[in-house]
Amino acid sequence: MSDLKLSQRVSLAHEGGDYDALISLMPYAKLLGMQCVRLGEDMVFRLPAHRDNIGNPMLPALHGGVIAGFMEHAAMLHLLMFMGMPHLPKIIDFSIDYLRAGHYRDTYAQCQVWRQGRRAITAWQTNQTEPIATARAHFKVDEP
Repeated sequence: MSDLKLSQRVSLAHEGGDYDALISLMPYAKLLGMQCVRLGEDMVFRLPAHRDNIGNPMLPALHGGVIAGFMEHAAMLHLLMFMGMPHLPKIIDFSIDYLRAGHYRDTYAQCQVWRQGRRAITAWQTNQTEPIATARAHFKVDEP
């Protein structure tokens, strides 16, 4: 699989519904244990609860950097999967708003396209209508 082009990897992932090979291309996403599930035309990313991701042991709550990294990588993977990128996307800027504590439990993210190369990312835990963070990201996008 290592000699496959990126577009071939994306096609195989979509066909089989297994995105682990794409996640493996991003070492931090792999380290976090990120997962993704396709729901029709949407993709939901999952960050499983892991003790190493705790930043505030008193609550316990996830470290803000882990939440931001998860959301940034969700946006990169979303871009890779749906925009026909010939290479891994390069981030230009990333801005996050923390809305409430990310407790020690599974966390989910979903991305929305504003325009080509620009993403809105929402992260939640128990209820999608109660996000723990929202972010905006801008990526360098080459035309396919």
